[in-house]
Parts: sequence; structure tokens; C-alpha cells
Amino acid sequence: MEKQLEDLKTAFCEDLDHIRKPEEIELLRIQYLGRKGRLTSILRQMGTLSAEERPRMGALSNTLKTFLEGSLEEKTRSFSTEAPVSGIDVTLPGRVLRRGSIHVINQVMAEVEGIFHNLGFATATGPEVEDDYHNFEALNLPENHPARDMQATFYFPEGTLLRTHTSPVQIRVMESTELPVRIISPGKVYRCDFDISHSPMFHQVEGLWVEEGISFAHLKGVLYEFIHTLFGPDIPLRFRASFFPFTEPSAEVDMGCIICKGKGCRVCGNSGWLEILGCGMVDPEVYRFVGIDPEKVTGFAFGLGIERVAMLKYGIDDIRLFFENDLRFLSQFSTKGMP
Repeated sequence: MEKQLEDLKTAFCEDLDHIRKPEEIELLRIQYLGRKGRLTSILRQMGTLSAEERPRMGALSNTLKTFLEGSLEEKTRSFSTEAPVSGIDVTLPGRVLRRGSIHVINQVMAEVEGIFHNLGFATATGPEVEDDYHNFEALNLPENHPARDMQATFYFPEGTLLRTHTSPVQIRVMESTELPVRIISPGKVYRCDFDISHSPMFHQVEGLWVEEGISFAHLKGVLYEFIHTLFGPDIPLRFRASFFPFTEPSAEVDMGCIICKGKGCRVCGNSGWLEILGCGMVDPEVYRFVGIDPEKVTGFAFGLGIERVAMLKYGIDDIRLFFENDLRFLSQFSTKGMP
């Protein structure tokens, strides 16, 4: 029996040296120490020994069992500390996956929509592929109107195009909805333009309120509330006379520069003011396209670019950063704290 124990130890050491994978260790343990293992088979012979031999054989068997178990544990530890196997270093810490978050443009869009919802405006949507009538003609921009040149348009065959603003949604709503109308129309718009301040695809939110007795004072009240809620109650505002084919009178709204606080800087061109949106009272000609009597109702419209608002809100000087998918930039606006 002593010779069997010595041969078992020799065979075990040889088998242990040939192990190359961690999963082979458990197979070797079962082979030598399992219920039907080689050591168990030898120990079953203890009953055939004399009373004088049993204590010594028992001690030798326990010593061998301890040796086998210790060797297997040491081999297991060696796999957890040795060099990378198959290109994987198992000693390296795990990689933490970055958690996604809402894009900064969608964050600003949701904030803008929320403010107008609180002011009683409903959201309306429409197709991004439009026809010339709704995108231009019904907005008082007939064919060959010079103002069409202000909006470099992506045209398709058969009179279709990518909408250049979300104003067509306003036309569609007035065509199909009973008055009064108080809506905002957020969405993507497209123009052939691309530089640090323009993108061929960008986002707008336009608003429309048509009802009896609506005046320019209502327009100013809504825009003051919107801008002061978004940027703070101390931001100064001014209305400058402007021109838009679908509103008369028309105005552009400037807010005090949030960088220099009105003192003048590179961002505001040393004027102390930053343009934020355009607006005006709906031109009576527009009402005639949708079958509304301009003698009975009045209304106002306004429009703003979400990228423009985001750039002002966060001091961003290049619109292309919004679309380059650089996580170093986007993670600054994470609502979930990207690691």
C-alpha cells in the first residue's frame, strides 16, 4: 500500500505539470480526490491491513491528501497571477461601461417645450418632406419672391422639398383646426448651409397664437416670460423692427449678452446684445390662404433655433460640436453623470 501511495504521488505531479487551463484543475481533483478517485480507492484497502500497519498507513494517506489539495490550490492561484492568457490579463480591473444620456439638443428642446406648455401652448407636428405650397406659398412667399433666397432649400422632383422651417405646421393646423389656435411646432428643418454657426439640419420651435383680440402686447408678454424663464429674470430684452413675409409688423428679439453682461465682447460683437428669435403679427394675407377672416381675428407667430438657444445658454461657439458625437463634449451635458 505504501508503494501505491508513492506511485499515486508521482503520477499526480506529472498530471499537474501538464495542466494548461484553469478548468482542468477541477478534473484533476475529481480524478485523484473524488468519491471514486484514485486515493479513495487506495484508502478502501485500509480494512485489509493489520492493526500495527493501519496507524502508519493512515498518517501517510493523510499527508498525501494534504499534499494533493495544497498543490491544486497553488496551481489555481498561479492562473490568477500569471501573464495574460490569449490576450486577456485576468488581473486587470473590469472596465466600467459608460452610461448614455439625453443629447444636449434634446435637453434644450424639452426645456423650451415645457416652458411653452406651462404658458398654455399645445404641441403640433408635421411632415419633414413638404410641398412648395405649405412651405412657401401659403406663408406669403409666392414663386420668385426674393425672400425665398434667404432659405437655401433642398428640392426634390414633383414640387417636394425638405422643409426650411416648421411654419408649414402652422398652416396645416389652421387649415384643419377650429379657432382659437395656440400651438408650438418643434422639429428638424433643413437648409443648404454649413459653417461654424449653420448646419444643413437643425432644430426649430415655432409658435402661433390666433384668436380674437390678440395684440403685439400679448406677443411681448409671452416672449418675455419664455426668455426670462430660460435665461433668468434679470436678462434685458429689446425688440428690433425686421422683415418676414408671413408677419407684419415683424421684429427680432435681442437679449443682453450673457457673456459680458452687456459691456461688449467678441461674442456679441461689442454690442452688448445677442439675437435670439424672430417674431411678429401674422400677416392678413396668410389668413386668406387658410380660409380665416382677418377682420375677425388676429394672431402672432415666432420662431427660434434650438441650436442657437443651446449655444447661448452654454457658451458654445461652434454649432458643429452638436453633431460630431464627441463624448468629451457631450458628457459635459449629461443628465446622468457619465463616468
